[in-house]
Amino acid sequence: MKRRDFIQKTAAGSALVLGGMGLSSFDEAAAQKKLTILHTNDVHSHIDPFPADDPKFPDKGGVARRATLIEKIRNEEDNVLLLDAGDIFQGTPYFNYYGGELEMKLMSMMKYDLGTMGNHDFDNGIDGFYKQLPNASFDFVSANYDFKNTILNGIVKPYKIFHKNGIKVGIFGLGVELNGLVDKKLSKETVYLNPVEVTQDMTRILKQEQKCDVVICLSHLGFAYDNDPEKICDVNLARATKNIDIIIGGHTHTFLKKPHIEKNTAGQEVMINQVGCYGVNVGRIDITLQNGKAEGNGRTLTV
Repeated sequence: MKRRDFIQKTAAGSALVLGGMGLSSFDEAAAQKKLTILHTNDVHSHIDPFPADDPKFPDKGGVARRATLIEKIRNEEDNVLLLDAGDIFQGTPYFNYYGGELEMKLMSMMKYDLGTMGNHDFDNGIDGFYKQLPNASFDFVSANYDFKNTILNGIVKPYKIFHKNGIKVGIFGLGVELNGLVDKKLSKETVYLNPVEVTQDMTRILKQEQKCDVVICLSHLGFAYDNDPEKICDVNLARATKNIDIIIGGHTHTFLKKPHIEKNTAGQEVMINQVGCYGVNVGRIDITLQNGKAEGNGRTLTV
């Protein structure tokens, strides 16, 4: 595959006004600050690209190509955050043989900034996940998994705040209900907390107390469920809460053609994005902040 194909745009971008604030122009004003967020989800231990004869993803994906794309964008943009929305583990023999070591080391080489936990990240048990953390140069956040009585207590925190080019970004994590997906022997005494209630606490802390310019939910709840429209998911989370600006999702392997815009309880827009699975895409969201007004647009890049 030619290098220019690595960064092919698969769809036109979606734009929104963050936090319901007024629109700001995208001209290069002196006071304007910019942040680029790159994100992945459900990579599932796919280290190599798909073969050229693969029926679904011919000659797509692969860690080396993703690293090339990320490095290119970092060379073009001064302020980049790289995030993952869970299910790093399980899906190829690399995980069966190395137990997640390779995935963590490669993500560290790509300089990921933050991740959240998916259900398959428990597949070697909570102890197996803990064993691989020394190979990760980045942190994990999860606000609705209570790890108080587990080995992850105090290690996986509810949220993390980043300062990038004068933009204060608060990021919290949410995970899917483990019951029915993960054997209790693997998750041990991990307690699942209601994502809506937890989000209300997180957004109060990040938006009101910490005064973050942008609040991001790094979610492994799933985009939406056609067979169970009331089930908690990214769309329903946005509708039931306020003060989330962006939801970066995973779990349902949803290939969004462009980020989805949903209204929250205050009538403000929330951008939701998910870029499929297996590392064939990387999501990109560009945020600008000028005179207290923030704006963002997003698109999907093919690896």
